[in-house]
Amino acid sequence: MVDSEVLVRARVHLSRLTGKQCFVKLRHRYFTVQAVYAVDDKTSKQMLKFIGGCSKESIVDVQGTLVSALSPVESCSLKHLEIQCTTFHVVSEAVPQLPLQIDDAARPLAEEGPVVNQDTRLNNRILDLRTPANQAIFRIGHGVAALFRRYLSSVGFTEIHTPKIISAASEGGANVFQVSYFKGNAYLAQSPQLYKQMAVCADIEKVFTVGAVFRAEDSNTHRHLCEFVGLDIEMAFKEHYHEALTVIGEMFLSMFKGLQTEYATEIETVYKQYPAEPFKFIEPALRLEWPEAIRMLREAEVEIGDFEDLSTPQEKFLGKLVKAKYDTDFYILDKFPLEIRPSTLCRVLMTQIQ
Repeated sequence: MVDSEVLVRARVHLSRLTGKQCFVKLRHRYFTVQAVYAVDDKTSKQMLKFIGGCSKESIVDVQGTLVSALSPVESCSLKHLEIQCTTFHVVSEAVPQLPLQIDDAARPLAEEGPVVNQDTRLNNRILDLRTPANQAIFRIGHGVAALFRRYLSSVGFTEIHTPKIISAASEGGANVFQVSYFKGNAYLAQSPQLYKQMAVCADIEKVFTVGAVFRAEDSNTHRHLCEFVGLDIEMAFKEHYHEALTVIGEMFLSMFKGLQTEYATEIETVYKQYPAEPFKFIEPALRLEWPEAIRMLREAEVEIGDFEDLSTPQEKFLGKLVKAKYDTDFYILDKFPLEIRPSTLCRVLMTQIQ
């Protein structure tokens, strides 16, 4: 690889003229490398000035020799390599004045510097999506769905595709979007639940689906979304519901391990802008039964009844207690009392019986 000739198409992230040299930081997705131009018999001073003046975010083709850097290039993801370039062609030139700078939009939260406001990001989403963290987030999202499909397919599940425009509210509640449908009305599906269960009753037995879910939830919290991509599974079990818990636990562990091994670069890229502790899990997945969860909370001086549902702060606190005791961020809360199951469950069952 070193000392080989390369042709690279990338964006100009930054260029810097220094005497008879020009250093260009090239970016493709979340990878960056330094390209070096110097005045010689192939590159004139005028050419060097042209390269140094190329506007940020322009797409360029550069050709040269890949060499080992004399010292690590700390500002680039490829720290120990650089390109000694001989040619420079502008494929698509960006306007000189951009509504936001990629470096500002990609700045880690703890660093001082110009802040790109949310409205500026959304109004210029194409530019905002070019930041390394956003590029990595899209790759991780792809990985989650791919790993979900991979594991379930490996254990005999069948992927199905369910309707999204339906004739009645799918969960019987009021949180549904009504849309015009020719001479009548229709509704955006709140859940694929009914169709998954129809497939299981039709002897397909184990199914999953990845698709859009719509819920008219007029609440500004991180737990309420009007539209999201749902990863749903449904399966028949033969003797005990723990068969389903085993599949779910192993599925998540398979996904976590896949993300750690196949998307480590993307995760590290996100951590650079949004620092966080590494996600921890144990094998097999921890199953915490309801009585033990209540006991752990009471031992931590939390007042809660035997059949009292967990509030959001209590859920978060229980997660901290589990992490301290078992060193895992992921666990399954088993034996959840029927008395405090959401009332929507009853409505779904009644709808399916009718």
